[in-house]
Amino acid sequence: MTELNNKKVYVETYGCQMNVADSEVVRSILKSEGCVFCLSANEADFVLINTCAIRDNAEQKIHRRLRELRVVQQRQSTRNAKGYDIQKTYIGVLGCMAERLKQQLMRDEENVSFLVGPDSYRKLPDIMRRVAQGDRVSETVLSPSETYSDISPVRFDGNGISAFISIMRGCQNYCAYCVVPYTRGLERSRDARSIINEARALFGEGYKEVTLLGQNVNSYKAGDMSFAQLIANVAEISPELRVRFATSHPKDLSDELLATMAEYPNICRCIHLPLQSGSNRMLKLMNRRYTAEWYMDRIEAVRRYLPDCSITTDVIAGFCGESEDDHRATLDIFRRVQYDYAYMFKFSMRPDTYAAKHLKDDVPDEVKKRRLEEIIMLQGEIALRNNQRDVGKRFRVLVEGTSHRSKDQFFGRNSQNKVIVFDRGDAIPGSYANVEVTGCTAATLMGRLVE
Repeated sequence: MTELNNKKVYVETYGCQMNVADSEVVRSILKSEGCVFCLSANEADFVLINTCAIRDNAEQKIHRRLRELRVVQQRQSTRNAKGYDIQKTYIGVLGCMAERLKQQLMRDEENVSFLVGPDSYRKLPDIMRRVAQGDRVSETVLSPSETYSDISPVRFDGNGISAFISIMRGCQNYCAYCVVPYTRGLERSRDARSIINEARALFGEGYKEVTLLGQNVNSYKAGDMSFAQLIANVAEISPELRVRFATSHPKDLSDELLATMAEYPNICRCIHLPLQSGSNRMLKLMNRRYTAEWYMDRIEAVRRYLPDCSITTDVIAGFCGESEDDHRATLDIFRRVQYDYAYMFKFSMRPDTYAAKHLKDDVPDEVKKRRLEEIIMLQGEIALRNNQRDVGKRFRVLVEGTSHRSKDQFFGRNSQNKVIVFDRGDAIPGSYANVEVTGCTAATLMGRLVE
């Protein structure tokens, strides 16, 4: 059987932070088999595309990319003595899209040689050996227990400053619009000791920030260890290690967690709390398992425990049956909360979800677009006002690298996860710097180094 030693692998990642963390697990598994990683599909023996299925646009992007890769494969193929093409570049689709579409994807995209779901990455070496022998392979069985807790991720293209740590996998909330429970399986939490050890090792390697990841990260529960207790343990590694987390579900945002955050200054003052809709009727149809009143109670709790905390959100415009009154209720929550940032999307029906089976996508596309534009415009005004209030304030910033605007400037983020751009001075990437905000846009703060 074909050996993988010195085989060149190119990994391309799409979608959420969890997919980034999964790609790091994949690299670790393949590195142990002797694979080497390259920076371009043109150099690779195996091209691995780690995919997202959360919206149709994400899947269409992957289909376009797979068509582009046919050119690479044709260029790399050779012919044997009988005139048959010998494939030299094999393409594998990993992750959520592989899990959702399964064999259909291989029928639609004939240049794809293998599919591997998010719980089957340990099987990748054997799958790749089979593919090199001419097989086409699909492995998409979900696991009730896989967390990859014993695998040390290989961070191939990070900045050496910030790292993701996956602490749990899956979701069992079954929001009506969402494919995640079907592509990533049920919730299971990783052993706490392995998480703490990974964070400690990262700090020892020079990393200054870790982000704890999960589809519903604050639902974490391993034995008697709650998420609040886990994040406290990670924060205690060092006051110089920043700790972030994503993504929170409003139903699980406890006072225990907020009190823990208030106790540890190195737990960052930023909470991502998806709203999705400000209408109780919509929230019930979405199966979000909270009301607008519950959500606002949690917002008030955040303000009470953490007055300097930034709050970000997700929202869907034009869900099934959404009326103008429902839309106005969402705009009202935006005005009341004053989010620092929002991920805003128009509704996209996903196959196999509750909505696809039981609800009707009856909001016209032009109405969805108009409502989305109204939310975006309102949020832009709010974000600008919030940033204007930061002008004149001083923040401790973790310096991450050179600004895209100018090689003479660095950028970094404060505890509130806001990007600040400033003249380089004597700052060093990977270190902390005190920065005074001197100006802003709706998206970025500008500042200057201070003592």
